[in-house]
Amino acid sequence: MGFLSRAISPLRSHLRRSALTTVCRRSIATNNGFFRISEEVREALHSNKPVVALETTIYTHGFPYPDNVALASHLESVVRINGGVPATIGIIDGICRVGLSAEELIKLASSAGQSTTLKLSRRDLSYVCGSRLVGKSFNGGTTIASTMILAHMAGIKIFGTGGLGGVHRGAESSMDISADLTELGRTPVAVVSSGCKSFLDIGRTLEYLETEGVGVATFADGRKGNVDFPGFWSRDSGLKSPVTIEDEIQAAAIIHAQNTLNISSGLLFANPCPAEAAIPKSEMDVIIAEAIKQANASGASGKDNTPFVLAKVKELSNGKSIPANRALIESNVRRATIMARELTVLEGQQGEAQGQSATYFTPPAAPLPSNPVSHTSESSPEAVSSSTVGTPADIIVAGALAVDFSCDFSPIPGTPAFNLIDPAPHTSNPAAISQSLGGVAHNIAKAAHYVGASVRLCSAVGDDFSGRAALNQLQTEGMRSDGIQVLPQPNRTAQYVAINNVHKDLALAMADMSILENMDMAALEKTWLTPLSTTTTKPKALLVDANWSPTALHTWLRAGKSAGALTAFEPVSTAKSTRLFTAPSPSDPSALFPNHLVDIATPNTHELTALHDTAAGLELFELPGWFRIIDALGIPSSGLRVALSLTTTPELVDRGVPQQAIKLLPFIPTLLTKLGPKGVLLTRLLPAGHHALSSPEHSQYVLSRCTNGDAEVGGLYMRLFSPERVLGPGEVVSVNGIGDTFLGVLASGLVKGGKIDEVVPVAQRASGLSLMSRESVSPRLRELKV
Repeated sequence: MGFLSRAISPLRSHLRRSALTTVCRRSIATNNGFFRISEEVREALHSNKPVVALETTIYTHGFPYPDNVALASHLESVVRINGGVPATIGIIDGICRVGLSAEELIKLASSAGQSTTLKLSRRDLSYVCGSRLVGKSFNGGTTIASTMILAHMAGIKIFGTGGLGGVHRGAESSMDISADLTELGRTPVAVVSSGCKSFLDIGRTLEYLETEGVGVATFADGRKGNVDFPGFWSRDSGLKSPVTIEDEIQAAAIIHAQNTLNISSGLLFANPCPAEAAIPKSEMDVIIAEAIKQANASGASGKDNTPFVLAKVKELSNGKSIPANRALIESNVRRATIMARELTVLEGQQGEAQGQSATYFTPPAAPLPSNPVSHTSESSPEAVSSSTVGTPADIIVAGALAVDFSCDFSPIPGTPAFNLIDPAPHTSNPAAISQSLGGVAHNIAKAAHYVGASVRLCSAVGDDFSGRAALNQLQTEGMRSDGIQVLPQPNRTAQYVAINNVHKDLALAMADMSILENMDMAALEKTWLTPLSTTTTKPKALLVDANWSPTALHTWLRAGKSAGALTAFEPVSTAKSTRLFTAPSPSDPSALFPNHLVDIATPNTHELTALHDTAAGLELFELPGWFRIIDALGIPSSGLRVALSLTTTPELVDRGVPQQAIKLLPFIPTLLTKLGPKGVLLTRLLPAGHHALSSPEHSQYVLSRCTNGDAEVGGLYMRLFSPERVLGPGEVVSVNGIGDTFLGVLASGLVKGGKIDEVVPVAQRASGLSLMSRESVSPRLRELKV
């Protein structure tokens, strides 16, 4: 090994490894005055979700502002899209942070170039943290070495980056060797990079890594045989890799073995630059030779050498090094995320083999069982044992179980977009992107579950990665999965993408719910509806969302009615809400009356209008049955405009909201129209003899009474429930799932015997909690009394 071996003191190595033994015993570090783990990263680590560490030197000392913010947002999105949780690591005001928020990322990236923003390796961490105690505040981008240290302190095992530091040419006299290499020798974190920058001495870098005991492997990336260790911008370096591996599964297995054996050194997985962006080695060799020649001529040495050479490489390559750099970083982060995913599978399988509960979000690689079952989890007090399979539930929720992506528009300060509220169309927008398990029916069921209801979710997933992830996450949430059917390819697990503006209000959404829309009716009947009709203990409520086809939707609702359950309909969207109504049968035009398919519906104002307009287009307002019920309400010939304005608001009346709700009552006797920050409008068709007709407490809400002696109709009830408190834009974290939360808590209260006017305020309170939560359904719902 030449001079490199002689440079290492046996005594120093012994002391270093002794100290490492203590460090390696740490799991997830406790937050303190110098160290902070974000709530999202801490929760992900606790749940054994795949977490990927990301460095920040590339933002503080690599790309200029605001390009660095865009890159940071993009790399975090790459992690999330591939099923992981990003943990961007940096130093803000002298505090080491694992998992930066969007605001913290912008703060750090915008400080690039300032004298108080430093490039931080291992040796610098105590300096910048300690200086905070004497009034000196520093920000810092973490190098590979310092990122590894902080990732290991947090319990993160995999780190995706661009290029590794290495042994500089001429290091036999200068001793210019990157601290990244020694860190790999003493910190058990797996690093995915495209090798080291090719103007370094790659051969001696590999020798040094061998001396440090670092396992080095290169992804074959479709190539056969023993491939080259990559040359950063080039896929080849002229030096063979010590080991060649096929894919991320093999890489995860190596990491798992390393950790299980408690080997206290890192691993380097070299990922070649994507072929379409790579620069041929022959071309790069000429460029690098010239860049080094000019660096020597100008006297650029030490810490000034690398920036000088990089600038010259960019210049001499006519800018081709920049897209290559971006492409390889993205590719490395993607590979790191997939490796993290596969590692959680292996760790989960080992835990199960040892009798521990599996709480990982990532699913096993094996095909899903046809009838998945929740297993007992000792770590979760809400877990469901396998004995509950097929057992009755008070509430059945039928509809979408999906993987949700929430994209919050986060314009960069100082850019033209910074003053915009909504993202710009036809271009890429900076955003904070999060991934979670969602779907309307799932969210409704989860809300009901959190407030203590006995609930069963009936939905379908594909035999794919997302489907496996969904089932495992249901188990983590302690929810039943015996109502989830796994459908073979080409069925795809449902996915939903929400684009939100700067206030977290929905600007655009895209949904793929084809797995439910294309459901085979025979399978639906056999799988869910036949057991529903034969269950000894009938459900008290059936909640159905509009993600089913119209035929399936009506079949569900008829089955609920036959079972004697309270039926509720969540419209989902303006387009899907119209599936509730079909043209009346010429042979039985009164079939809809008075046997309503839906007892309760929870549209927003747009969905209410869509329901109204669809009914009008189908001429349902011309049916004799509709006229009978409207006439029986006893609405005076002068109308109800004044009464409606007093009961609701003049603005709602001008928009026609209460009028549309009244016209829909013959089809849906209870409508809860969601008005956003203005509350919820309850519109009810009271049956004859209802207690509210004779109650002084409710007299102000009874706007008309039956006057023609109809035996079924009692009157019209309308009440506006204003929210207890309207949240400001800064308090709103996510609008996804607030309507679902409302219906889930509402149904839970109703099946427990609560009156609707008593339960609506509680459901509103629950929606407010979800508004302030990163999750679609806030875990704080457990605190509510329903």
